[in-house]
Amino acid sequence: MKVNLSRSLRARREARGLSQLALAKRLRSSQSRVEKMEAADRTVSIDLLIRGLVILGARPRDIAQALGRETGAAA
Repeated sequence: MKVNLSRSLRARREARGLSQLALAKRLRSSQSRVEKMEAADRTVSIDLLIRGLVILGARPRDIAQALGRETGAAA
């Protein structure tokens, strides 16, 4: 589940042409934290991943879709 959210976060960030630092500023966090988010680091909460997705414009349906993906599915 966390891996799918992380992949979705990275794909959405890149599609918007944002750097990790730019997303970090929107999250009021650090670039290294965003890097951990995108790597599905065990210290990153699912809540933070969802918050990042929402900041990037994800709708509830988009998040539900990311949650429903199989681990091997394309991001």
